[in-house]
Amino acid sequence: MRPYSVVENQDFRYMVHSMEPRYVIPSRSFFTHKSIPILYKETKFLVQVSLKSAPRVAITCDAWTSRATVSYVTVTAHHVNSEWKLISYVLQTRAMDDSHTGANICEFLKAVADEWGIETHDLVLVTDNASNMNVAAELGNFLHVRCYAHTLNLACQRALKLPAVARLLGRVRWITAFFHRSTTASHVLEQKQALLELPKHKLKTDAPTRLNSGFDMVDRFREQQPAICAALLSPQVRKGAHDICTLSEGDVSGAEHLVKTLKPMKLATTTMSEESMPTLSIIAPLHTQLLADFTPAPEDDPMTREIKHAIREDLRKRYTSTKERHTLPTASCLDPCFKALPFLSEDEKVETYSRVTTEAASSLEVMRQEPEVPEGEGDDMAEGHDDGEEDDAVQKVCDEALKLDEDAPSTPSTSRPSSLTALLGQTFNVAVTTAEPKSAHTRAEEEVRMYLEAPSLPLTDDPLEWWSTNHHVYPLLAKLAK
Repeated sequence: MRPYSVVENQDFRYMVHSMEPRYVIPSRSFFTHKSIPILYKETKFLVQVSLKSAPRVAITCDAWTSRATVSYVTVTAHHVNSEWKLISYVLQTRAMDDSHTGANICEFLKAVADEWGIETHDLVLVTDNASNMNVAAELGNFLHVRCYAHTLNLACQRALKLPAVARLLGRVRWITAFFHRSTTASHVLEQKQALLELPKHKLKTDAPTRLNSGFDMVDRFREQQPAICAALLSPQVRKGAHDICTLSEGDVSGAEHLVKTLKPMKLATTTMSEESMPTLSIIAPLHTQLLADFTPAPEDDPMTREIKHAIREDLRKRYTSTKERHTLPTASCLDPCFKALPFLSEDEKVETYSRVTTEAASSLEVMRQEPEVPEGEGDDMAEGHDDGEEDDAVQKVCDEALKLDEDAPSTPSTSRPSSLTALLGQTFNVAVTTAEPKSAHTRAEEEVRMYLEAPSLPLTDDPLEWWSTNHHVYPLLAKLAK
């Protein structure tokens, strides 16, 4: 991507003139004042139409600081469209000079929702675990879902700060940093990798803000340990590395235990970082599974026991509010992979499906009471657009977008990452049905019963594709699933 000023560059103009002498290069002001603003308005209109058609919209919000020490906030919207595809739009990245208090962030998010035509009373906010984000969600009365990948990273960071683990990471970090800054050591390491027939992988260094970086650093060190030892013992490297030594036998054993213990956290983070499929329904079963996996066992060595205890204690205090304890199981029961809810007690299963049945019946009553819109009445999204050239441009881009959708090849079927099977395969390996929940509304009760009696979906399949095929069979639950 080049700046607008490229059209004023003499060499660029000469090149274009050589290719096509008759072409007149637009001026810089043409792009600044006409072309790009019209393109932005056209694209914004299409995004607003898409968001307006969504039964519910979730937004993710994150603040970051540029190298020029300017604070920005990026807002992304997500929803499931009529074809049961997960759609995401980066709405805006704008500077936020005000203090990042919960009240200021709340006002900022309300302004974003108002600008893009998103209903705030039914808005879902997904953020990290920062306290100001919690306050913003509470002030705005948003349904708040805390990022589970960030939650897992916080639990891992607590374990990595244990004295024994921190000492091990410090030694590994010292060695990897030496190979990064020494060209001679790096070259000798490559020679030893070839001699020992090891993968020619670069050593990694951890960073607290990067997910799983500590695990990745130690895991890569384990893989390359024979080559690292050989390189550190070579005469070329020892000349400039008198204070560098490889790990002791106890440290190597500790690294093995660390990688083995943190492996489920690595798989869980990889699963939750999936972008093509929704992950809210995974949180409840995965959280329960991790609490079980990180329960210390009698045969565990001291380091493993400390790591498990630290992670388990951190995870136990997460997602304990009443709203979260209702939202997460509801999302899981509407995912055909997890609808059996084996991670809940029988009473909790009945309560969850009773709540879903009540919501489904309520949505049916609302649909029956909604008046039909007479054909020919215009969409209120078209209001506010001027007539003339700009309106024609918007209509043109809409027509082109529709044509592209019609001509586009069918999207290949997606599947969930295999890491989810590794984590939850033993729990959700067979179809299980639950007891028939009770409800006052017959139709909703029958639909829930039919849904429960259907076979569960394999963990590797996409739940959105399943709902795309079966939303006509379960229309009430499909509306809740979106």
